This record gives sequence, C-alpha cells and structure tokens, in this order.
Amino acid sequence: MNDAQNPVIRDPHAPASMVGGASDARSAADNASDPFTALGSGSAAASASPNVIDPLAGLGSPARGPSLGLDDLDPLDSGEIDRGLAKLDPLAVRPRISSRVLCAVFGLLLIAAGFGIWWVCVFTEDGQSYDELVWKNLVAGVPGAVGGLMSLVAQSWLVIAISCLLAVIGVVSALVRRRWWLVGQIVVFAAVCLAVTRIKGVLPRPFIINTDSPAANSAPSGHTMLAAACAVILLLAVPRAARALAGIIGVIWSWTVGVSVIYGQWHRPSDVAMSILLVAGLALIVLVFTRTSGMDEPGSRVSSVSVQIVGSVLITGGLLLLAYSAYVIWQVVPGLNISASWAVSGSIVSAIVGVAGVAALTFGLLLALRHITAAPLSRLGLIGAPPAPPKR
Repeated sequence: MNDAQNPVIRDPHAPASMVGGASDARSAADNASDPFTALGSGSAAASASPNVIDPLAGLGSPARGPSLGLDDLDPLDSGEIDRGLAKLDPLAVRPRISSRVLCAVFGLLLIAAGFGIWWVCVFTEDGQSYDELVWKNLVAGVPGAVGGLMSLVAQSWLVIAISCLLAVIGVVSALVRRRWWLVGQIVVFAAVCLAVTRIKGVLPRPFIINTDSPAANSAPSGHTMLAAACAVILLLAVPRAARALAGIIGVIWSWTVGVSVIYGQWHRPSDVAMSILLVAGLALIVLVFTRTSGMDEPGSRVSSVSVQIVGSVLITGGLLLLAYSAYVIWQVVPGLNISASWAVSGSIVSAIVGVAGVAALTFGLLLALRHITAAPLSRLGLIGAPPAPPKR
C-alpha cells in the first residue's frame, strides 16, 4: 500500500520543527553514513547544512558558487580538511608511493654516478690524462663561431645573471599560484645545492701525472651547479603547460655553461658532469617530499603530451649521447697516457657530447618524475570544472 492510499495526517497546530522530524533525522543519518555524499550533493546539500564545512570546498567545483578555499580557513581547519581528503583519496595530498620511490632511487643513482665520475677522473691515471687533454686543447679544438659563443658565456656575471633570472621566474610562478609547499621545497633545494658547492674544499685531488690545470678549481663546478640548479627551480615551479619548455631550457643552459667553463679553463669535464648529476640527484630527493600545494590542483591533473614527448626524447637522446661518448673515450684510451695528438680531437668530441648527454638525461628524468609527482591521476583528483565547449 503506497503513500497516496495512506496519506500522513499531520496536526495543523503542531510546531514546524516537529513536522517531518523523523524523516529529517533519517535523511541526516543517511548523509552522515555516506562518506561520498559531499561529492554529489552540490549547493543544495551545502545550503541544507550551513554549519558543516564541505571538505571539497577548496577544489573549485563550479556547482557550488562562492565558497571558502583552503587558504581562507585557519590552520586547524585546513589540516582537518587535508586529513579528510587523505582518507577519501590519498593522492589528493601526496604523490603515489611508487613515484616517490622512483625519485629516491634515481636521485641516489645520479648522485652516485656523479661521485663515480669524479673518482675515475681523480684517482686513475687515464682519468687525469683525459681531463687534462680536454682542458688544454678545447680552446683550439672548436670552430671560431662556437668559440666566440663560449667566450661570451664564460663570464661569471652573465652566468649568474641569467641563472638567477630563471630561478626568479620559477619562484614568482610558484608564489603567484600560491604553491607554498613548493616554495619551501625550492628554498631547501637551493640551500642544499649551495652547501654542496663547498665540498670542493674537502674533496682530495692527488696529482698522479704532471698537470697544468689548477687544483683550486676542482669538482664540483660552482657556476655549472648554479646554472643547473636555477634551471631545475624553473622546471619544478612552472605549471604543467610550460614544463616541457622548461626542460628544454634546462638542457640548453646547463650544457652551454658546462662547456663554457671548460673552454674558459675554469674546470675540467669531470667537474662539469659531476655538478649536473649532483644537482639533478638532489632535486629528485626533494621531490620525494612533495605534498598538497606542491602538486597541481585537483581538476587540472591530466597527462601531458608535451611532457611525454620531450621527456622521452631527452632520456633516449641522453643515453645515446652518453653511449657514443663512452665509445669514443674507449677508442682514445691508449693515447691518453702519452697525450697523443691523435687522441685530442676524440677527447674533445667525447667531452662535449658527454656533457650534452648528461644534461639531456638528467633533465629528461626530472621532467618525467616531476610530472608524475605533481599530477597523480585519481577519481578525486579529476574533480574540477566541467569541460567547456571549444571557442570559435
């Protein structure tokens, strides 16, 4: 028997608060028991319970109208919302565990590779001979136009100015988008990189052979670390649409500065390669600690074709360049001990190609791992503005 056949008889003199009290209580109980009620309740649910803070109010849903964002609430409420989001979907406040593990593993591998190159080129006779051969002959071994560009870049003030400009663009981008956690990551990363440049004063450099290169300018190269670190800050801070471009800029700038400091006889090839590897490794370690405001906003987390293409090309190209550089070095090893003239051109080519390969590989890895830590796809992470029709 339905409600039409048995209408509910209500006392017209009863208080309004008692009318439908049982049904309202049942409705409230149902809403409280369903953890996903807020995902589909819309503005009607918000108006029905004005004293309840919607945990998804800061996600920017267009169906709600004006609402409080996470930054408009006090720290206690914001923390409670983060914990509530973490229960609904952990990817709303932190990257996947697998992504963080990849960052940690690759970061440690790059740091280990940097110290491995340093050890080979410092504690072996062939390594010191290779560094010395490139350091002495690169000036005369490059074409005039390229040499002019290297001389222009091999100026301390220019390297510092352009590098700092890249870093400022990145920091301003993070501040404008209110990525406070990301700003903190950048500050920690910059401080650690600055501290690492000081290890050149404690790392030993025994002289196994007679060399003309000064011992004072040892590994790692401060100018190369500055250039690579500032390019990394730009890559970490820019929004998704500009990440691929930032990766390309990072490769070009770090490679140009790296080759220039060798051309200007400031540093050896091993100093440059070690510097880029250390910066990239430290950046990946910092990405392990990515959280809420260091990630893309829910609703804008999508895969990026540009990141996929550029990242794949950089990683593949970097590996191929490093393989070619290693092959050329293997060919010239017999002539290193005697500084044979036939080994000079091969050493120079392998150094230039090798630095390019290190830069491409490291920034390709950074580009790919930055995207998967910033934009993990999930059900809650995809909530946002509905797709708009294309503009004509």
